Amino acid sequence: MDHNRTVAVLGATGYIGGRLVPALLERGWRVRAVGRNPDKLRCRAFASNPNVELARADALDGPTLTEALRGCFAAYYLVHSMFPGVKDFEDRDKRAAMTMRDAAAEAGLERLVYLGGLGDQDGSLSAHLKSRMEVGEILAGGPVPLTWLRAAMIMGSGSASFEILRYLVERLPVMVTPAWVKSLSQPIAVTNVIDYLCGCLDVPATAGRTFDIGGPDILSYRELFDIYARVAGLRKRIIIPVPVLTPKLSSYWIQLVTPVPTSLSRPLAEGLRNRVVCRENTIRELIPTRLLSPEEAIARALDRTVRHEVETCWSDAGSLRVPEWIDCGDAPYAGGTVFESAHTVTLSATPTRVWHVLTRLGGDEGWMYGDWLWKMRGLLDKLIGGTGLRRGRRHPSDLRVGDALDFWRVLVVEENSRLRLLAEMKVPGEALLQFDVEERGPNRTALTLRARFLPRGLWGIVYWKALAPVHTPLFRGMLTALARKVGGAILSGPVTPPKEDSKCRIS
Repeated sequence: MDHNRTVAVLGATGYIGGRLVPALLERGWRVRAVGRNPDKLRCRAFASNPNVELARADALDGPTLTEALRGCFAAYYLVHSMFPGVKDFEDRDKRAAMTMRDAAAEAGLERLVYLGGLGDQDGSLSAHLKSRMEVGEILAGGPVPLTWLRAAMIMGSGSASFEILRYLVERLPVMVTPAWVKSLSQPIAVTNVIDYLCGCLDVPATAGRTFDIGGPDILSYRELFDIYARVAGLRKRIIIPVPVLTPKLSSYWIQLVTPVPTSLSRPLAEGLRNRVVCRENTIRELIPTRLLSPEEAIARALDRTVRHEVETCWSDAGSLRVPEWIDCGDAPYAGGTVFESAHTVTLSATPTRVWHVLTRLGGDEGWMYGDWLWKMRGLLDKLIGGTGLRRGRRHPSDLRVGDALDFWRVLVVEENSRLRLLAEMKVPGEALLQFDVEERGPNRTALTLRARFLPRGLWGIVYWKALAPVHTPLFRGMLTALARKVGGAILSGPVTPPKEDSKCRIS
């Protein structure tokens, strides 16, 4: 690749990065998409573009990061550790920023571009916004010129902030809110954020400078709720501010009502108390673009959501953790207690037809059988701080590695062959759900469901044993319902298939 037209995008599978890469390609740049998991990168639509190079690197691993950046003109830093499973995101973000600063210098980059958050640097700044500020200061302290964009709420289909707004307004005709409902914000459409990010490289005058970016209007969150209701065709919501309701307490009901888990909703809710308004608008002169009003941004986001054209989603972010015991091949590691519940049905259909139905599981389609049980489990998960079922799925039929699927994460997508899911609900252990599609002859296909569980201590074993009586009727019912949906006659089953590995325990 010609390094003068090659830019690296760190966080290319995240919400902003997944939209930035195609935009850069349209502007004639060559892109090196950098991520921790190659499978997630390969599943993105941009991966097949001849002007895209995929590179594996971790922002906490200096040598691999330096190698991934070498030969590039500039890099976008869109890395964030605030996702489920990470407790101390501030420390991780600080260490990652220091690694990036040093790797950028070692690789010989000429430019760095970072997207952070707005907010006045005082004692009242939330941990989330304070961390975003710290990252920017670390990157700016290196020898590579940094362009630092500071944004308020980003409005777009699939963004965490927009999903919180959408679910609160649509589900709560009456809201009891903390005083932050009166806080001022300057929301900006994700389209405009991408315009500014791309424009930074086209305008040399942006190098080494910090810019506030926001939309055309300054609004309170109460006004934003009213605008959403009006655009969505809903009645105006009744909002009752209560001074004693703290952001921390409000994060609990945000977590219950919206698909955003506590790990994200709490720091975001705490940040709502801060005034996030642009202090200057210099970037509007350097990179002219038509700023969308909040009404336009919300209308666009709703339209894309209805038409299932959400390119990226907040749930895309985060590392894709693949358990070492996944294939039951390491009995010492697994402690000899990898439990399994497996069932197979053979039906009159092609693998393609079976796959077509299988990949529509979850979301609005549901789980084919015992939906009330799945909903109860989702509600329980929400109550104890998990993701719950409401997270749904990015697209009703398309699945790619790294996608969220209700309270599962997609690990493997092998077309017409295998779908493997990792549980992200709260469980005392690690759980996998795997579907295998196997051709057994002309118009004859076997569909196997395997649920595997590695318990964590005694409570994990108790948990599996307690649910074991439910597993057999639930999973066999799912297979039967899937077969009916496929439309082919059931030739045999559901039955228990032969063990895949003697080191797994079949229940």
